[in-house]
Amino acid sequence: MDRAEAEEWIRKHVEPVGAIEITHDRPWAKVMRVPVAGGVTWFKACAEVQAFEPRLTAQLYARWPDRVTEVLAVDEARRWLLLGDAGIPVRERGNPPEAWVEALPSYAELQKGESAYALDHIAHGVPDLRMAALPAGSERLLANDLPLVRDEVKRLRAYAPRFTELCAALAEMEIQESVQHDDLHMANLYTDGGKFRVVDWGDSSIAHPFFSLLETFRFLEEFNGLGPDDPWFRRLRDAYLEPWGSGLEETFEVAIRVGWFAHAIAWTRQRDALPPKARPDFDRAFRIVLRRAIAQTPV
Repeated sequence: MDRAEAEEWIRKHVEPVGAIEITHDRPWAKVMRVPVAGGVTWFKACAEVQAFEPRLTAQLYARWPDRVTEVLAVDEARRWLLLGDAGIPVRERGNPPEAWVEALPSYAELQKGESAYALDHIAHGVPDLRMAALPAGSERLLANDLPLVRDEVKRLRAYAPRFTELCAALAEMEIQESVQHDDLHMANLYTDGGKFRVVDWGDSSIAHPFFSLLETFRFLEEFNGLGPDDPWFRRLRDAYLEPWGSGLEETFEVAIRVGWFAHAIAWTRQRDALPPKARPDFDRAFRIVLRRAIAQTPV
């Protein structure tokens, strides 16, 4: 990203009232804070690995302006976004489960609506992690030098045929594949005046929509200390499933089992795009995801 060129573009759309500062500088994106009269806007420059994000975000905002980040300007060719302020992340409120009870049904409604645009999103670069694509994705995952001990890799390899069977079974349960955020946790759900907005769609894919709750639940476990059998998880599951219809508890359970593998497959896309020096830091979190997948396999 050319900093001067980016600032010139920003000033064509908003009038900064102070210094434009970089707040996040990651291999996959840079984010700059742009102070404006009455508040702040945000500039995001995406790396090639998530080149689809500007268009996807703009499309979602056009159809769901009350549920995602406000898009002030977009440049698809340069992978740039200028975004309104979404408020504060629910992390700063302690990641209360009550916030997710309110936010998850509206997110599910977005997913249901976006299923009609799934093929269009894929055509514009959103990663394809639909059921039919996952077995090949599993092969790619297992071809990597994974940050695991040998016995863990053996368990993943041994489970591959069963994983393929579960993908086929989940496909037959007839929930339409749609946009799936894949990073839906306390740092990406914002609240402002009682409204919730989902931000940062750079990890998204077209996949089984129920996969989205993997990270939501993981952060409630790790950050809030909820045990695996805490009643909150059933309450949140039910709140999320309500827009989809009744009798979907078994589908949800299968989706969670398949979803941890799909999540690991998705992470390989980001990992493969990293320079070697950045991989050790990335692998600390990747190892957690991989071990969540391993936990779905029989000993």
